[in-house]
Amino acid sequence: MKNNVIGLKLGLVISGLVLVVLLFLGVAVDRMFTSFYSANMKTETEELASHFTVMAESSEEDTGKMMGTFAEFSAVTIYNVRRDGSVIKHSGVQDPAYLSFIRPLEVGRIFASQKVNFFYEDPAGGRYFVAGQPIVRDGKVASALYILASTETMDRSLAGVRNLLVLSGVGAFLLALGSTWIIAQFLSRPLLQMQKATRKIAAGELETRVDIRSRDEIGALAGAINDLAVDLQHYRDTRQEFFANISHELRTPITYLEGYANVLKDRLYATEEEKDQYLGIIYMEARRIQHLVDDLFELAKMEEGKITLAPEWIDLAELMEQAVNKARLKAADKALKLEYTAEGAPQWMYTDGARMEQIVLNLLENAIRYTEKGTVSMRLSFEAGGVKLAVRDTGIGIPEDELPFIFERFYRVEKSRSRMHGGTGLGLSIVHKLTGLLGGAITVASRPGEGTCFELYFDLRLRPGKDRV
Repeated sequence: MKNNVIGLKLGLVISGLVLVVLLFLGVAVDRMFTSFYSANMKTETEELASHFTVMAESSEEDTGKMMGTFAEFSAVTIYNVRRDGSVIKHSGVQDPAYLSFIRPLEVGRIFASQKVNFFYEDPAGGRYFVAGQPIVRDGKVASALYILASTETMDRSLAGVRNLLVLSGVGAFLLALGSTWIIAQFLSRPLLQMQKATRKIAAGELETRVDIRSRDEIGALAGAINDLAVDLQHYRDTRQEFFANISHELRTPITYLEGYANVLKDRLYATEEEKDQYLGIIYMEARRIQHLVDDLFELAKMEEGKITLAPEWIDLAELMEQAVNKARLKAADKALKLEYTAEGAPQWMYTDGARMEQIVLNLLENAIRYTEKGTVSMRLSFEAGGVKLAVRDTGIGIPEDELPFIFERFYRVEKSRSRMHGGTGLGLSIVHKLTGLLGGAITVASRPGEGTCFELYFDLRLRPGKDRV
């Protein structure tokens, strides 16, 4: 893919780690073989030195002849040295002119009955392992024995091992590089897909979805992006619907106000009664606009968390009865039967009484608005530690597939938007917000043609705070 920067970075990081591991592994293997060969050579040289020392101490034959035979057979160089460092006898392939390995410190240690060993490089560049041991005769150290074993064979073996390590390392690195590139491309592809999807979403293509179903963090991130796209799409649709609803709700009363104001301005009425009728319509439409603005302002404050509660101890049964009495006139205008019942031992509740009454009045007015005949009833049930409030009507009902949306702003089950039912479409949204602010929960059940029932539950042990929520 083009501009796969994350794949490149991931590949470089993994390749770098592989290279570091290979380098450390190569150094470790080289050290291991070097130590092995060195230890093996040290052991062999010291064993040769010990063996010749025993032979020299126990044999009465010519030591020089024995040294030559032993050196030729073992491919080593042998020096027999006095206490002052001068050479008594010499045998082997090493140039006797190169005597810098004979140092007073080691000679002194050998004549003190100690063994010495060390690596030595002569002026010509030859490398040797030197083992020095004392030759004892008659209980005294008679001379020092130096055996020099060339490291040429060991160096060739180590060079072969190092070449093999380098070739193996290069091959492993190339293989790892290719595998890393494939893995980086595979791992970065979902991220690139999500990048493209988010750019499309940012550009307004909210129908874009990321098709990644892996059960890991990348899959979770893809799911979060899809959820975000769904939420943004829903927000865009609801925002558009909100503006459309606002336009609709304002256009009708403004049209009425403009039309009837022109009638009055141009004195196109015949009688004073007709004039009063037009003024009444203007007044009602102005009230409608004011009510809409108030509801919008109230809802905006609740959504922004800027609404202030004033909780106090209230007699809930009395408050509910007052709310029912306030709604009786509207029910009587439509010849509806309004019922109220209270069950259980009455309890006081610590809450905002004005907001609680607003909830009940909104539910009652909504029930009356969408009920043409029958009954609107409210039941208050006190339980252990809580209270349940139910508002039921015999109105038009709500289809099951629309129930999840009824608490949204301006949502109306009655799609024709006939002014017969009135309202602003904000009442249930306000009820839902206020119920949550007061610590309650609201549910709804409905069947088309049979009616609707809203149920609210409040835990009497919870107290809403006096501060802003």
